[in-house]
Amino acid sequence: MRPRLRDHVPSRPTWRCQACGTAWPCSPAKLRLLAEYRGDMPGLLVHLVALREEATVQLADLHPGDYPTNLHRRFTDWVPVRSGM
Repeated sequence: MRPRLRDHVPSRPTWRCQACGTAWPCSPAKLRLLAEYRGDMPGLLVHLVALREEATVQLADLHPGDYPTNLHRRFTDWVPVRSGM
């Protein structure tokens, strides 16, 4: 049985996808988020930044002394934004 898009949610505090086990947001989660926030990329970015900050704290607690890196790329760098405003 194929996982449904809505099942691709983060498992806290590891921030792995509950459906596929990869780092969240996985590709299916990104597609779902883009669809949910269609026309509201600023809103999506605000949501993802809040989740990124939560993940930063939880991942740092899981691995003391090993600060999580690349979370900007993982959580927000993939969101399409328009320039020229």
